[in-house]
Amino acid sequence: MRNLSVTTFIHILFSVAIAILITTFLLFLSWNEDRHKIDEFKHYQLISMTFLSNLQFSPDKEALEKLYKDLRVKPVPLEERKRIKQEIEKSGKTIFSGGSSLGRVRVFNIDDTHYIYGQRMGHNLMLKDNRPKNYYFEIAVTLGIFLIGLLLLLYLAVLRKLFPLRKLHKQIQRFAQGDMNTRITYEHDDEIGKIAKSFDDAIVHINELSSSKNLFMRNMMHELKTPITKGRIVAEMLEDEATKKILVRAFERMNELISELAEIERVTTQSFEPNFEYVTLEEVVQKSQDLLMAESGCVKLEFSNRALTTDLKLMALAIKNLLDNGLKYGQSECVLLRSNGQTIEVVSEGEALKHPLTYYTEPFSQEEKRSSGFGLGLYIVHSILEKLGYQLGYRHEEGKNIFMIEVQKSCIIK
Repeated sequence: MRNLSVTTFIHILFSVAIAILITTFLLFLSWNEDRHKIDEFKHYQLISMTFLSNLQFSPDKEALEKLYKDLRVKPVPLEERKRIKQEIEKSGKTIFSGGSSLGRVRVFNIDDTHYIYGQRMGHNLMLKDNRPKNYYFEIAVTLGIFLIGLLLLLYLAVLRKLFPLRKLHKQIQRFAQGDMNTRITYEHDDEIGKIAKSFDDAIVHINELSSSKNLFMRNMMHELKTPITKGRIVAEMLEDEATKKILVRAFERMNELISELAEIERVTTQSFEPNFEYVTLEEVVQKSQDLLMAESGCVKLEFSNRALTTDLKLMALAIKNLLDNGLKYGQSECVLLRSNGQTIEVVSEGEALKHPLTYYTEPFSQEEKRSSGFGLGLYIVHSILEKLGYQLGYRHEEGKNIFMIEVQKSCIIK
């Protein structure tokens, strides 16, 4: 029940209500029919006993008229009896038959009209049931149709009231898929309208925050790159090689960090779409090494060249960050890059991770807040692989950390 949509729940609720109403209606009709038969039987039994017992005393006309009135019957004229007898013989249906030593009474039905035929010692009497027609069935049917119609009208009214939720859901989905220009519109001021307005206000606020963030990132990167460039130029002019090397590396790292921040901002944007193209694994690895700017021979390669469909730039950047992490935080000076066709693995020597992999895919996660962490590297890798539809995996074997890019089977590597 918790996972049912509101619309489905309403469908079920009204279906059950209509089913209960129809069942109750049918049970009532069945009960009413049985009750009507019992009442008729008692009524005609009373007529039978009353007439047979009174006819033996040869009552006068006035007594008979009173008896007719009390029992709500009237005698059939002599001129009509022959015709009615013929109709009884032709299509009449006996609905009651009773008698005693005093005589016999039968009741026939012809076209919903009841005729009572009594016989006593050669004296025949034909009466017509003069009671008003019972309209209980018609009333019950009319009431049942009215209630079902009313329930259907309520059902349609509720669905119509909830219909704007579908439009609201589609607009929210559009916004969730990256359409930042989506606006939520709803004319009425009911609960749905208030939700729509609140969400529209949230969209405006998010867009304002996004614009402020983008402006801040652009200004920050512009303002930081200039002093970093100047600082590196000055560092290159130093005569002390040891100090020069430390400072140049520091400025290079700061420049890399700014570039990584820019890439994070670009990749994590909801509207960002990878540029998939048909490339070879060798091309991806070569571009990764170009981005790495590491010394020749520090990355060992073990893979056969395969074709894959991916974003060359993003895939190369992800592999570059894994290689960079292996070189920075590994216990040896080299890392191994290998592929078995289903995964691309970066292997480096070192102790096993102390936390789950998800801990290290957060930005700037660091063990004990020291340089032994992974900075933005794994966060960038994780974000890129999510966009490409891949997964980042990890295992530790024989003193080696193995980070895996788990490629889906949907013809990514061929």
